[in-house]
Amino acid sequence: MIGQVRGKLNDYIGEEVTIKYNLGRNKYEKYKVTIKELYENVFLVELNNNCKKSFTYTDVITKTIKIDY
Repeated sequence: MIGQVRGKLNDYIGEEVTIKYNLGRNKYEKYKVTIKELYENVFLVELNNNCKKSFTYTDVITKTIKIDY
């Protein structure tokens, strides 16, 4: 499962995507990001203001974040 998520993200390295992050209690944050780097357990994205954030592949699997390619 993690391999599938990593493979999909690998196709979009350097591309701009939208990430919707579930904070709980019907609260969401939405980011337009560029996928920068993939590691064994996490991937890095860069926001428009050159700030970097990391997420785990498990976040995608458990739907803590949703990625719109």
